[in-house]
Amino acid sequence: MVLQERTQEIREHFAHKDFDLAYSTLLDCVLDSENLALFERIIANEHWKEQHPEHTPEDWLQKCETIVDALEELNLPEKRRNESLLNCEDLVKTYARGNFKLGPVSLHIRPGQLIGLVGENGNGKTTLLRILAKEIDYDSGSLHYHNEGDFENEYDHRTKLVYIPQRTQKWYGKIRTNLRFCATHYGIMGRHNELLVEMMMIRFGLFKFRDLNWSELSSGYKMRYELARTFLRRPEILLLDEPLANLDVFAQQIVLNDLRSLAKSSYNPIGIILSSQQLFEVEKVADEVLFLKNGAPKLLENENQNTTSKCVVELETTANRDAIKEVLATISDVEIHFNGGMYVISSSSKSPNEILEKLISGHVPVNYFRNISESSKRFFVAN
Repeated sequence: MVLQERTQEIREHFAHKDFDLAYSTLLDCVLDSENLALFERIIANEHWKEQHPEHTPEDWLQKCETIVDALEELNLPEKRRNESLLNCEDLVKTYARGNFKLGPVSLHIRPGQLIGLVGENGNGKTTLLRILAKEIDYDSGSLHYHNEGDFENEYDHRTKLVYIPQRTQKWYGKIRTNLRFCATHYGIMGRHNELLVEMMMIRFGLFKFRDLNWSELSSGYKMRYELARTFLRRPEILLLDEPLANLDVFAQQIVLNDLRSLAKSSYNPIGIILSSQQLFEVEKVADEVLFLKNGAPKLLENENQNTTSKCVVELETTANRDAIKEVLATISDVEIHFNGGMYVISSSSKSPNEILEKLISGHVPVNYFRNISESSKRFFVAN
């Protein structure tokens, strides 16, 4: 039933000409199927596309639809999502040097969940990720993984628990050669190795760069390589430290959409925790957001439920502060802050729409306006 829903979703995306979204969803379904015959058909299509650059969207659509038809004939079991992948309770880590304390942090993640970890630099994001990745010890609290008892040793466990730091190591040789070596290291041999690597390069947009080496790739494609390498071993938990750093806006959106799609796979869902400075972008795809300030956590989901509804908006305008104050003077509890590029306006008595209406009616030029009342970005605003 789930597979039929996904294939119908693919057809709808194609019908609305959302080709990139349709194709990435198709690739995810084919990867989930682990059907080597479908892998071969996808790869053959990619080679055909390279050899026929003059092809029309209709030609490509027809080739994709035959694969969707084949997918609908499969019967794949859906994986359970209610199990807990990781539970940590009241984790605390203290550094005597620098007088820094992280925690207490409590966090739970299930298959299919994507959790954003945000906060200014130096507030403990990397420390928390490294603790969860079992790279450093914590002082108190508890940390449990649901599958620890299923593995013979720590190495086998770490195969399913993957941490990608912000600065990844340089590698040598071609993308394809490195990925095939990695797949062999994970026990994937022969024809399966070759086809799976080709599929991962297609899924992460590396196919046309398959013969390039590390120095010839942009930061965005180096990150895509890391993701392709990681997903070869089908992790259960993926921890990413600043995966959006050094990426342009378009590349950031692609990486985040890929991560959300892969996390919520119907047949191989995983748990993802990622840290980032790109607050809005992360909040758009995350199920929960954990904000760290001086090492102390706030879970945004709970924060929104437990606090009064205070309106906080950002405004970019050519008007000066006096003009804004005059237009908003009838709002008794209005507060206006300026951070050098953006005004931050807050009020407990007015909604974002009401503030925007007053600005427009008062002829204040509005170049940019955003409601951050339920965004973690509001925690950065000085009170």
